[in-house]
Amino acid sequence: MKSHEDMKKRLMEIILERSFQYRENPPFILASGKKSNYYFNCKPTTLDPEGMNLIGHIVYDMLAGSDITAAGGLTLGADPIANAVSVISFQRGRAITSFIVRKDVKEHGTQSAVEGNVTAGEKVAIIDDVITTGASTITAIERAREAGLIIDRVIALIDREEGGRENIAPHVPRIDAVFKRSEIMAVHTHQTILVKK
Repeated sequence: MKSHEDMKKRLMEIILERSFQYRENPPFILASGKKSNYYFNCKPTTLDPEGMNLIGHIVYDMLAGSDITAAGGLTLGADPIANAVSVISFQRGRAITSFIVRKDVKEHGTQSAVEGNVTAGEKVAIIDDVITTGASTITAIERAREAGLIIDRVIALIDREEGGRENIAPHVPRIDAVFKRSEIMAVHTHQTILVKK
């Protein structure tokens, strides 16, 4: 198996190739309504077999030493990440269950906001693909708490470094990101310079 750093390096390559776009004009309109010169659509990475495998190993490593028993977040962004962690965790000998936090609670059946094999009192990680304002992550935290889950930390694939971490901080003891926007931008800028030479 590759080292943690080698896996992160390869995952960065996949993100830059499939999930990152940069343009000066016109800027992208984000879900928050803000305008930005860069955009992350993580689905082409998180739903890719190699990307999913790398993410599963990397996030599992980030949870090493914790007593977290489950990981999940607001559908749809968190789902492939949580599922990847769950599969890899089973293969590596310490199973971590995945769960889904619904955006809209069903009006029939159990009317549960949280789906999966998790029970009140379990210590969990809330997952998100991208943190921008932190709103979707906070929604997931609140719904998971209402279901009786104990939130140990948040793990995001990418932190856009636009205030989301600060907004989430009052709600959880710890926030981690696989990558920060500044790291991805630094590699993108370096690659752009190399191409222009």
